[in-house]
Amino acid sequence: MVRRSMKDIILLVGHGSRDDEGADEFREFAAKVQAVIRDQKPDFLEVIHLHSGEQVVKPCFLELADPPILDTIDHCVAEGAKRILIMPLFLVPAGHMKTDVPSSINLSRVRYPHVEFIYGPHLGIDPRILSILDERLDEVEASVPPRSREETAVLLVGRGSRDPDANGDVYKVARLLWEGRGFGWVETCFVGITSPRVPEGIQRCVRLGARRIIVLPYFLFTGVLVQRIFRQAKAERNRFPEVEILCGKHLGGHPNILEVLLQRIQEALKGEVRMNCDLCKYRVRWPGFEEDYGLPQISDLAHGLRIGHGDHGHTHHHPHHSHDS
Repeated sequence: MVRRSMKDIILLVGHGSRDDEGADEFREFAAKVQAVIRDQKPDFLEVIHLHSGEQVVKPCFLELADPPILDTIDHCVAEGAKRILIMPLFLVPAGHMKTDVPSSINLSRVRYPHVEFIYGPHLGIDPRILSILDERLDEVEASVPPRSREETAVLLVGRGSRDPDANGDVYKVARLLWEGRGFGWVETCFVGITSPRVPEGIQRCVRLGARRIIVLPYFLFTGVLVQRIFRQAKAERNRFPEVEILCGKHLGGHPNILEVLLQRIQEALKGEVRMNCDLCKYRVRWPGFEEDYGLPQISDLAHGLRIGHGDHGHTHHHPHHSHDS
């Protein structure tokens, strides 16, 4: 039953980018979510109370762009929000998902005990997202003369993380992308933090015998890292002129991303969020990550708690994966 006394806000949390185009893509996507909720009235509206004519979807960032997450929560509460649904717009469950956003939520719960905070799931691995990757591959292939897919390697490029669980998800997506599509190879690499990096990934594809390599960024929005991928691919193209090295587009604000997000919102509102923590480095003694096992998960001051006033600079310990409302 709808509680008429409540005002609900959906907070979309993005990573943030120094690239204005990337931040603007995220804001444009948030506007699309707002428009769908206003105009199409999805099923989950039966459990959420929206005030007619008001902006119910608020975009914010963990770092590198404004507004920060905690400032945005402050503004939501000042506007009368009684329930805030925090949706992390991330593809994989890395440190931002597991520590930075929960730290901000837990601090906000202390500051605003009269407000209900619900933490939703990340986008995750979904067939609808895989279909976008198929579209991006088709776009690249349509732009050049035909070549057998058996001679083609796809290089899926993730952001890169210190979390083995998150990196493993990128490898799983690559394997799912290989299944049944006829490519000779689908390899995985990362643009930062961990290996293999983009040059290594391209060089591996060359050594395996690929005559065409399609570099595919596994990113929601453009930004500094996506541009770095393209620069590195160009450098390897000059190094291996005998191999056709092409680049595909990032996922972007595709309608499928919107569809997956709306489903995740509904799952959060109905209490159906199920995080698989079986491979999390905070619960499993992964070789090379033993120092992380059992640690309390707190955010550093660069992520989530990035603000310039009040007591937001203090970090708070919290239980593992605080997904309850």
